Amino acid sequence: MAKLVLLVITSVFLNPLWAQTISNDLFTKWENENRVECIIVMNDQLDLYDKTNGMTKDEKATYVYQSLKAHSAQSQRLLQLHIADKGIKHHSFFAFNGMQAWMTLDEAEYMASNFDIDRIIPNVQTKVERPYTNGEYIATMRTDAEWGIRQIKADTVWEMGIRGEGVIVAGQDTGYDYDNPAILTKYQGYSSDTVIHDYSWHDAIHELNPMHGDSDNDPANNPCGLDSTEPCDDHAHGSHTMGTMVGGNDTLKIGVAPDAKWIACRNMDRGYGSPVTYTECYEWFLAPTDINGQNPDPTRSPHVINNSWGCPPNEGCNLDNFFMMETVINNLTAAGTVVVVSAGNDGSSCGTISNPSAIFENSFAVGASREDDTKAGFSSIGPVLVDSSYRIKPDVVAPGVNVLSIDHQGGFNNWGGTSMAGPHVAGAVALIISANPDLAGQVDVIKDILKSSAVTLVDDAVCGDISSMDVPNFYYGYGRIDVLAAVEMAMNIPCSVDAGDDVILCHDLDESIDTLIGQLLTSNIVSHTWTTDPSISDLGNITYASDMLSDTTILNSEVGYLNDPKKTFYLTGTTSTGVTCVDSMDIYSTNWTYTSQEPISA
Repeated sequence: MAKLVLLVITSVFLNPLWAQTISNDLFTKWENENRVECIIVMNDQLDLYDKTNGMTKDEKATYVYQSLKAHSAQSQRLLQLHIADKGIKHHSFFAFNGMQAWMTLDEAEYMASNFDIDRIIPNVQTKVERPYTNGEYIATMRTDAEWGIRQIKADTVWEMGIRGEGVIVAGQDTGYDYDNPAILTKYQGYSSDTVIHDYSWHDAIHELNPMHGDSDNDPANNPCGLDSTEPCDDHAHGSHTMGTMVGGNDTLKIGVAPDAKWIACRNMDRGYGSPVTYTECYEWFLAPTDINGQNPDPTRSPHVINNSWGCPPNEGCNLDNFFMMETVINNLTAAGTVVVVSAGNDGSSCGTISNPSAIFENSFAVGASREDDTKAGFSSIGPVLVDSSYRIKPDVVAPGVNVLSIDHQGGFNNWGGTSMAGPHVAGAVALIISANPDLAGQVDVIKDILKSSAVTLVDDAVCGDISSMDVPNFYYGYGRIDVLAAVEMAMNIPCSVDAGDDVILCHDLDESIDTLIGQLLTSNIVSHTWTTDPSISDLGNITYASDMLSDTTILNSEVGYLNDPKKTFYLTGTTSTGVTCVDSMDIYSTNWTYTSQEPISA
């Protein structure tokens, strides 16, 4: 026995460190291939999820993009020099700190031994889940909105004049048939004169997916080709999802937010993708570029991204690479973008929500419901067991059975799946932001609104210690979305201002008055006015902005309050939806200033 123990201990100490860094799956691949596609994960990862509170959406996106770019450039600098010197084909990522590289075993061993690398893993290939088909539908003249839109009351929101205007929705999927009339005019790059694809489209498919077994880029097999410079769909799945988000016209009402604009990224080659293609699309959404991949601009990032795909363990996604997409999603959330994810179609038992990206805390996972407000039989159920988190998912459910939308050949189809439910929620996010633009970038608040306003749904099933009679539960989350209730809640978020404490001056000196100006729940700014009467704007309007943090407004003798022993000033705040609030302060002074401070939050 002692000899056996000694042998085991000796074998552990003889195991080289680089072997612990490289995935066992790669050694199997190198037995048959000289050069293998790998993902290099650096040790030093940057997660900015809670670092952007109180910023506007553009400020969040810019801060996150610049921070991630600087961090990855510094962390990868020596490794990139080595890879370039060796002529190794590679692509660097910043949304998570890592690279895609095609390496031999010797090259991987050297890098694992000499650079600050956490792990080297394979880039697995995955495929889109096939929707449940209800047969082809030939659109006829009709004026009623589709059943899913009516059930979530999006059509009632339209009657309020709220249709998604000013909001950018995004999708990453099999591609998009952008010139289909139902979505063409909603494409961000569209105008009546021309179509410009800069900042509206990116193709993450640069290589033929090996799952298809073809070695040449034959249009007969691969109609979209590689690196497409305009939106293209070789599968129909992506087009169908975009139709549910924004599609339709005067006689065909299939999209939840018909006045929103859309941008997109192709992450699958004829239905097959990989962690690298998904990550490349996520990264592009952080800072969209022109069609040549240049001049990234984080202020053009979308408000919401729909993801109707999954990466199951039997296709290679596992605990070794879960963190990669989770880090990217956390950083997108920090950048002010809502990430909506379909829960999956694995159905009837507890714990079947098990695939990225639906399993992550900051993903907004969506299950599928029927017209009678029961769960679709195929819709996956929580809790999340695969990472031992026991996390409650889905977050909500939405219509996902017999959903009419467009296909990739100019026609229409009725499909079912959580892939069809997710776009309803992405469209709902667009309507919420359109109703209250102050909510742009306020991801957690938008999620809370969707949950709080949902129609409660329960089931008598039990998963673990949680009954599905509880809310939230593993069948329906917080319930089926109600867009009308969500929009009404968004439009009535309370306003809050704090004029500061009363100020008494014993001498004729300037005095600085600290004010807190903000909006409860969102930390968003409000327009505010200082007056000596709540009904009179005699001191003018001042709009608070981040670049005014160091500004000082001086109110002096021109205001006409010299030698007044006491004056009451009122600070009136007004949100973008017209909600007002007032606070007052008393001051004795002949000459005084006030300085805007950080906005308050709940």
